[in-house]
Amino acid sequence: MCGRWYTAGLVRVAGAWGSGGEAMATAARSLRLPWPEAAVVAEPVLAAQTVAVERALPEFPVILGGCCCSHVGAIAGLARRHDRLAVVWFDAHGDLNTPETSPSGNEWGMPLRMAIDAGDVWAGDVALVGARSLDPPEVEYMAANGIDDDLVRAVAGADAVYVGFDVDVLAPDAFASFMPEPGGPTVEEACSTLARLAETACPIVGLGFSGTVPESDVAALVQLATAAGV
Repeated sequence: MCGRWYTAGLVRVAGAWGSGGEAMATAARSLRLPWPEAAVVAEPVLAAQTVAVERALPEFPVILGGCCCSHVGAIAGLARRHDRLAVVWFDAHGDLNTPETSPSGNEWGMPLRMAIDAGDVWAGDVALVGARSLDPPEVEYMAANGIDDDLVRAVAGADAVYVGFDVDVLAPDAFASFMPEPGGPTVEEACSTLARLAETACPIVGLGFSGTVPESDVAALVQLATAAGV
């Protein structure tokens, strides 16, 4: 596990918990990123994946996930290390559904809510950045729990922050992703937002990418990670 001895180690999480997500799983297995590999997680069920990711975390995890469920274990593990963990979630979608509210039933539409409901992060310490395709129950949940895109609010009072970055937050003509949505920032604009987050007093202690496809631009992922201080 050489990645455990470096500042940042790559954890590949090749699960896609929904219908037709094979391209995301393939990308998580195959994209070549410039960090030593701490672990490869390919558990057959989501609960086991979450536990395996939590146990595999190096000092600073860089998660390369299939779908956004890869972040759940990372958040759980980092929450054990820090008294109060904030989460900044970059995503075109809310990922705040439950099995009862999800129109599709795909678990990849639920991971941020999973982390909150598990008690690993408080809703008031969450920022959702770039969301533009939200289901009505997600909008209601955000309003009731004070979730918006304010980075400063989310990290205020927290000891550390994890960044979950679904690449579909980016404009479709700027980056190839599994579930593109119209609009969104360019890579450079997202880098600027990450750099602002990195300049706050709350340290970034983990970063995860999800929603990639085999055609995704690895150089852009490295650029985003560099902007976050990785």
